[in-house]
Amino acid sequence: MASPLATEITGRAGYDWLIADLEHGAGTEAELLPVLLAAEVSGVAAFVRPQSGERLRIGRALDMGAAGIMVPRLDTAAQAVEAVSFLRYPPDGVRGVALRTRGARLGTVGHADVGTLNAGIVGIVQIESPSAVAEADAIAAIDGVDVLFVGPADRSPSLGLPGQLATPLYLGALDAVVAACRNHGKSAGILLYDPAGFGPHLERGFRFL
Repeated sequence: MASPLATEITGRAGYDWLIADLEHGAGTEAELLPVLLAAEVSGVAAFVRPQSGERLRIGRALDMGAAGIMVPRLDTAAQAVEAVSFLRYPPDGVRGVALRTRGARLGTVGHADVGTLNAGIVGIVQIESPSAVAEADAIAAIDGVDVLFVGPADRSPSLGLPGQLATPLYLGALDAVVAACRNHGKSAGILLYDPAGFGPHLERGFRFL
């Protein structure tokens, strides 16, 4: 909603993290900073889903203080490698080095210590297509990918099963993502629309809900 007040209320309600959604939400990059500040005040981790996985879009969100990035629309491990390289400063990535930004603690961290900044960034890759499911294990193996995140609204139509979230084909795709995460010590995430789904998905192995 691009609302700092709504963000603070939601953060104080007790959530562990929030996502400022610049892909589908009402907010724009120009409205992001007040939202991130409101999240920080409420004590909740604020992630950002940028409009795309471009270097500049990811870098701008991180410079404004995002705790992590959810990268949409990645289909292959090669694309994921490139996207996560934008999350971290050299030598771990290719993020532009501007250390006087909020995301770099406003100049209080020197060049020799950027590794501490790199270590704190959470990398979330969305698994939304059949090719991404097929490469889920390779994506989970990438250093810098912390979460493989399923969006049912995109995942089910890509299987030819729009909105059908109980079919063997859809559930098999979920299990493939969970297995990939378990193989590589990563977390499986999913968007749920109803609290009744929390228990079954926790049992299935999802942890980033």
